[in-house]
This record gives sequence, C-alpha cells and structure tokens, in this order.
Amino acid sequence: MTQRKHGTKRRNVLSTIALAGAAALTLAGCAGGSGDAGSGDGPADRPVEIAVFNGWDEGIAASHLWEAILEEKGYDVDLTYADVAPVYQGLARGDFDLVLDTWLPITHATYMEQYGDDVDDLGAWNDEAKLTIAVNEDSSITSLDELAAASDDFGGRIVGIEPGAGLMEVTSEEVVPGYGLEDMDLVESSTPAMLAELKKATDAGEDIVVTLWRPHWAYNAFPVRDLEDPKGLLGDAESIHSVAATSFADDFPEVHEWISNFKMPSDMLYSLEDAMFNAYDGDDYGPVVQKWIEENQDWVDGLTA
Repeated sequence: MTQRKHGTKRRNVLSTIALAGAAALTLAGCAGGSGDAGSGDGPADRPVEIAVFNGWDEGIAASHLWEAILEEKGYDVDLTYADVAPVYQGLARGDFDLVLDTWLPITHATYMEQYGDDVDDLGAWNDEAKLTIAVNEDSSITSLDELAAASDDFGGRIVGIEPGAGLMEVTSEEVVPGYGLEDMDLVESSTPAMLAELKKATDAGEDIVVTLWRPHWAYNAFPVRDLEDPKGLLGDAESIHSVAATSFADDFPEVHEWISNFKMPSDMLYSLEDAMFNAYDGDDYGPVVQKWIEENQDWVDGLTA
C-alpha cells in the first residue's frame, strides 16, 4: 500500500531496506536507552513507535487516536506508515513498538505464523471485522455466485488493493477459483486507487466490483453493498488485534496496559473514520481527532482509566 488520498506520512517506509535504515537511525539515537525506556510507569525517554499500515483506514484512525491520547499523557509518539510485511519484520526486530491493525484469524495469519514467536499479541480491540467483495448498491447481482455470469457488466474487472494485502491473497486464491472468476481481471492497485475508482463509478452510475472490508468509512461515503458469500470463502468475521514488540511491556508498561485493555466498538470506529476520511478532506488529522475526542470525552477517558 503506497500512496493514499488521506494522511500525511510522518515517515514512509516502503521497503525492508528503507525500514532497516530507519531502524539504524532509531537505534543510533537510542543507544543504550532501551533499559532506561522502561523505568517507571510514566513517559519514557524515547518516542512510542507505532507502525501504521498504508491504506488501512481503521488502523490509521486508531493510531491517530492513540497518538493524541498518549501525547496528552506526556508521551512522545512517532507514527510510521509502512507496508504490511516490513511492519511485522520491524516488530520482530524491535524497530517498532506497536501496530494496531492485525486481522486474525485469517487476513494476517501468514505473518503471525512467521513472526508470532517474536511479537506480543495484546488481544483484540474490535471483533466485527470482515473481508468483503462489494458492488454499487443498484447492481443487478447480489451474490458472488452470480458474478461470473455478469462479468461484462463490470468490465471484466475486480478492482483490488495492494498486492501484499491478505484480502488480495484470499480473493485470488479462494474467491476467484471458488466462484469461477478466472476470466475476470483481479486488478492489483492500492487502497486510494480503488476508492477513487469506486467514487468515479458510483458518481457516474456505473457498475463496479471492488475488494473491501468492514469496518470502513466507504460504506458511509458511497452507495455500495456487499455481495453475499454463500461458500464462505472470504471467511467469517475477524478480530482486529494490537500486536507489539516483545520489549514493549518493559519499555512502556503503562501504555502496554492501556493498549491491552483497549476496546473500540464499530459504531465508535465508524464515527471516527467518518470524521477523518469522509467529512474531512485534508491531511492534518490532529485537529479532527482532537475535536472527535472532545465530543466523546467520557469514552476516551475510559481508555486510560
């Protein structure tokens, strides 16, 4: 996931090499500091390093929410936007402290199988996530088992997202062969590019089929609906987990406890996403998130009670 319409990337890490370079700088700046970082329960002597998957808006929203909360508590926070694979590599090496957007048991299973022994799963903060294939709501079809016959209506294309995403893996390896969609072109693009095509098609009243997921603000912004998945190839509802470096509990014990207890129901997440990505069309999320926090102050205060 490379470029996105929404979001200023504080540090854009797009490859393992770039990530390693950033890690070297971080380690150089914190030489001998990891032992001191965990002293006491208050702010440590280095920033909390939160990795954010490019294009994954639920994780972007949750990360900016926690950035605002932690900074209000006196912590420094660095958000690093990166692709999925480098994030798990970085967590396993301790280059990052935390990522708030691991989908289990399906979407990110491969990464957790590879790196699970070297990271710390802090548990799920939302249990209503789901991979979907969506169409414009006035489409003539309602189910994935009707898509092959209606391929021409959609230009023979399923507009996808980043090629490294678990959603694309499930779609190409399970959905396409399972529903006989081999004659359709599964387009590898990016989340912003997919959303741009979705907006263009729905604005023009044209048919379009895209890979999507819930929770996502696109369901509020565009007239779309999910295709039924009678074979269950996209999997059941998933949970969104916080996953940390194994050093996180020692380096930031107070934050580790808060994140371990973090829960965010879908209605709250939709509200925050809608404020950040739908009602607002800019890059500076700070004021938007702060306003949302003020409107939901009691709930936010409970996250660190």
